[in-house]
Amino acid sequence: MEGDVITLMCSTPGSKPAANIRWFRNDKEVQGTKELNATGKSFTVRSSLQFQVDRRDDGVAYTCSVEHVSLSNPYMTTEVLEVHYAPHLEITHSLIIPQEGQYFKLECVSIGNPIPEPVLWSKDGGELPDIERMIVEGRELTITTLNKTDNGTYRCEASNHLGTSSAEYILFVYDPNALGQHGPDHALIGGVVAVVVFITLCMIIVLGRYLARHKGTYLTHEAKGAEDAPDADTAIINAEGNHVHAEEKKEYFI
Repeated sequence: MEGDVITLMCSTPGSKPAANIRWFRNDKEVQGTKELNATGKSFTVRSSLQFQVDRRDDGVAYTCSVEHVSLSNPYMTTEVLEVHYAPHLEITHSLIIPQEGQYFKLECVSIGNPIPEPVLWSKDGGELPDIERMIVEGRELTITTLNKTDNGTYRCEASNHLGTSSAEYILFVYDPNALGQHGPDHALIGGVVAVVVFITLCMIIVLGRYLARHKGTYLTHEAKGAEDAPDADTAIINAEGNHVHAEEKKEYFI
């Protein structure tokens, strides 16, 4: 049973030299404890593997492998575990958006050992209200034709000797006509987005041409300014010359 601690034992008597014992969980080696006893010139080898089991160990094969120089191949013995554990349930559904008039199915997916059964279905804490449209077959609940009265909380329940588990699903049935009205809204939104993108691209193109044109004008003025540079230098020199003469006159009168 899940949660129990178990011990697996493996031994080989009268080996010379001492045999070697290895443990495997399926195909993966795991470590066990080893005990070696000498009897005269031979040895008895014992090995144990102790662990707490859970549901993941159910159906797992544990193998004891004995190796010795006298054996061409290891001698192996295998034990497949059966672990009992309490049930766990989940509900799956056939439609993402259930609509009126559609065929709809719920399935109560259960795991547990022993297999949990029977599966009991209920709606809003009571019996299924319409057994003609709501058909239970094993773990499945089928509603042949959905309508608004089917809205509510559906529950499945199952048990074994270790416990009981349940799962719930909230059903909301949509009006297909109301869903259809949202179609034009999405189309309108898509159209608006397309227009905005188009306008943005146009603005980028116009701005790029404007910048390219004015960049050319700036380069033209810069070149023209370079041609006029000698005149500017002459004007600066003349201005400095006049400044010197003014200072000389000032010193002369002093």
